[in-house]
Amino acid sequence: MASSSSHKKDINWRGVDLNLLIAFSALMETQSVTKAANKLAIGQSAMSHNLSRLRQLLNDPLFERQGHHMIPTQKALELSVTVENILNLVTNELLQPSSFEPECFSGTFKIGLTDYAELLFAPAIFDAIHGLAPNSHLSFFNVDRHNYQTVFNEQQLDVVIGSMTNMGKEISSQYLYTEDHVCLFDSKATGLQAPITLAQYSQHPHALVSPDGQLITQVDNQLKHHALERQVAVGSRNFLTIRHLLKGRDLLCVVSRLMAQLDLFHDDLTQCPAPVDIADFDIRLLWLHRNATHPRNEWLRQFVAKTVIEQVKKLKQK
Repeated sequence: MASSSSHKKDINWRGVDLNLLIAFSALMETQSVTKAANKLAIGQSAMSHNLSRLRQLLNDPLFERQGHHMIPTQKALELSVTVENILNLVTNELLQPSSFEPECFSGTFKIGLTDYAELLFAPAIFDAIHGLAPNSHLSFFNVDRHNYQTVFNEQQLDVVIGSMTNMGKEISSQYLYTEDHVCLFDSKATGLQAPITLAQYSQHPHALVSPDGQLITQVDNQLKHHALERQVAVGSRNFLTIRHLLKGRDLLCVVSRLMAQLDLFHDDLTQCPAPVDIADFDIRLLWLHRNATHPRNEWLRQFVAKTVIEQVKKLKQK
């Protein structure tokens, strides 16, 4: 291993130039400095200079003049196949625009989702990707507004879905849709019927979906303007927990409309417009700007965006 490393250090890498290999290939094909220069659209003196550099780099005459022809030496003949292989590799693998074939992909797609996005879209994304890339693997990572940039880099995520804001220059994004809110409750347990008044809203205990654990939101500030306040009886970052709590209990909860319309439950909860103004929020698809042109990332972004938008349409039709 040490000898291999030492050997690499002995090579004059500054003298290695891809253009020299192109010149060598042209000389092998034409066996003429003039014709090789014309083939590469360079001057004859430039081609002669390239040949001189090749001879010095490879420590061999490479081509010797016989009449009007430049006859390759034995070493040039031995190197010709290797040089052609290198040029073909550069042309076909390095410089040729690559494409992504999902049906042949057996790697892992890594997708970051907030709790909200994972509950709404993970099944649809899995079904869609598995249909077109059956040999692939899919890994979902839980992210939030505070940690998504760290998880992006540490886990090398392909994309993230969520209501992220204040994105840095390294993050690119695509708008998917805007989400609004509804009030959700058990009519029998609360004694309420839709729609509810502001007074009713403030008089009943509340359950709160709180990603950061805070039990006070901008809703409380609005209630103060009306000389009202509410009692937040319970909070959880997990919507599923809150949804289970609502059944059979005197609790109100304001949730996103799409979450309220999920068919995971058969609890016959009532939903209606909230009697307070709650800001809508945008859901976006995010990716690292440095990966924007990678064919696999491009395919995944287009496919995930299409799947999410179709799923939103289905949920809104319920």
